[in-house]
Amino acid sequence: MASQNANALYSPYGGYELKAKYQRNLALATTLTTALVVLILVIAWVIGAMGQEEAVIDAPVVIKTIAELGPPPAITQTLPQVKVDQPSMVAPKVGIPTPVGDDEVVDDDVMLATRDEMAQIQAPDIVSDGSSGDIVVDIQDEEYLPSIEEFVPVEVIAEMIHYETPEYPRLAEQAGLEGVVWVKALVGKEGDVKQAVVYKSSGNAALDDSAVKAAPACKFKPAIQNGRPVAMWVTYKVEFILENR
Repeated sequence: MASQNANALYSPYGGYELKAKYQRNLALATTLTTALVVLILVIAWVIGAMGQEEAVIDAPVVIKTIAELGPPPAITQTLPQVKVDQPSMVAPKVGIPTPVGDDEVVDDDVMLATRDEMAQIQAPDIVSDGSSGDIVVDIQDEEYLPSIEEFVPVEVIAEMIHYETPEYPRLAEQAGLEGVVWVKALVGKEGDVKQAVVYKSSGNAALDDSAVKAAPACKFKPAIQNGRPVAMWVTYKVEFILENR
């Protein structure tokens, strides 16, 4: 009976069995963990090796001359384009023509005075004749009329104050012809037209003649030079437009 009780107290089952398998389970777990870590390291190395094989190493560029360097990079910044709205244009109104200087008339055949030529325009030297110490200026009171090509320097150009509308030629009106005539008129110091010629033709002789015939009836404020009125040539535009068209 005592032998049976002793066998029951020292049974190989229970805690003893767990202690007997503890070393084996620990060794197995350590082996599996080590194998898993090694496997992860091997996979990481394989992936890294494959990435290095795919990378292409470019050969170095050899620059032998300064010209091969190319232009330096731009240091200025390109400003953005600003959109600007176009101003609205107002249709011109037809009124009394305003005389303009010859330099404002568009014509390829016009010869304008250069700066050197203008510099040569000066008053003549006044010298004494030696008979007395006084200098007498004897200027004729007659009005000087410049030639059509002569340049007259003035402070104020002649201004039209009365425009005489030319008569529309009957044949041109019946034929429905329109045109623009540039008239060049010699305006005296009294403001009257001394002479008129066609400066730029309309292409129709009847329209040109009618514009020139009406020029003497126009009236101007004379040009001013050194505070005095002088004669000068002015150019103005005459338009022939049919109102019923």
